[in-house]
Amino acid sequence: MMAKDSVQQRLNGTARDGLSFTEFTYQLLQGYDFLHLYKTKNVRLQLGGNDQWGNMTTGTELIRRKLGQEAEAFALTCPLITKADGKKFGKTESGNVWLDRNRTTPYAFYQFWLNVSDDDAERYIKIFTSLDKETIDALVEEHRQDPGRRVLQRRLAEEVTVMVHSREDLDMAIEASNILFGKSTKENLLKLDEQTLLDVFDGVPHFTLPADQLGQPAVEIFTRDDVKVFASKGEMRKLVQGGGVSLNKEKLAAFDRIVTAEDLIDGKYLLMQRGKKNYYLVTVK
Repeated sequence: MMAKDSVQQRLNGTARDGLSFTEFTYQLLQGYDFLHLYKTKNVRLQLGGNDQWGNMTTGTELIRRKLGQEAEAFALTCPLITKADGKKFGKTESGNVWLDRNRTTPYAFYQFWLNVSDDDAERYIKIFTSLDKETIDALVEEHRQDPGRRVLQRRLAEEVTVMVHSREDLDMAIEASNILFGKSTKENLLKLDEQTLLDVFDGVPHFTLPADQLGQPAVEIFTRDDVKVFASKGEMRKLVQGGGVSLNKEKLAAFDRIVTAEDLIDGKYLLMQRGKKNYYLVTVK
């Protein structure tokens, strides 16, 4: 470790950042881990990103020192895959996706790939899909002709979502996307599981309503101080009469319509919509 210039510079103060105890011991632990796997599991090769080169060669050197020069151990690195902000994909970075649907739902997974930049989409579709070169070249050219259609991002999101999850999960993710950005019905809304529903409406205003307040007219519920979807009863009455208010993706025909437990999605949510783009999620408990 001390033979490495990067370590020496950080210890003697010539580098901008110091060296923490965690960083100092990390490669020692990784080196001993490789030695243990070599001895107990016959592991000869360690794979990793090129930022792990120093940690991995610590292991190969430790193996030779402990077991003799004839002990063969190898390290193989590959270039890191980075995001648009230059940060690597990794569980310690924010904004990453997981293959486990319990950590990243298929909807959130699909949205991640759908929202990557044009440059990233062109790189990722070559790395993360099994599409042939001719197909990718055609998609890249089509995308460049009309970037607004996001042809690359859509195909990338579809291919990876089906690969990691399933065609059914892709269809659900697209349907969930249409709830926010396209035409959908209450039936589409009811198909969503709870976590996908929360993912879809993650960025909208959230309110909490005590369950004992159900059974009142909508105008009483959605103008409360703690559920301020509308500034006043008069405002809500006017918008409802103009056809600009929906409850659970269904037009609210009367501002004094009674809201009951039967209206709840998943037994606990109410989705209010003002106009085309303003959503409000109310949790009843």
